[in-house]
Amino acid sequence: MTTTPLMPKATAVWLVENTSLSFEQIADFCRLHPLEVKAIADGEAALTIKGLDPVLTGQLTREEIDKAQADPKHRLG
Repeated sequence: MTTTPLMPKATAVWLVENTSLSFEQIADFCRLHPLEVKAIADGEAALTIKGLDPVLTGQLTREEIDKAQADPKHRLG
């Protein structure tokens, strides 16, 4: 995927809360800095943002997420 996902911070929140993807994988997919993803995971950023499921919005497939969780070097999208 070459474009930023719909609502990147909300997508990052969902990926942090619902997957075991690395901060780098999430940051790369959502076009955020890895430290911003870490801040989301640590509860220091995006506190009022509700997570947006990228599978329901058609941005990713469950299979793609599973593949990326199994291989930390795999890039989403």
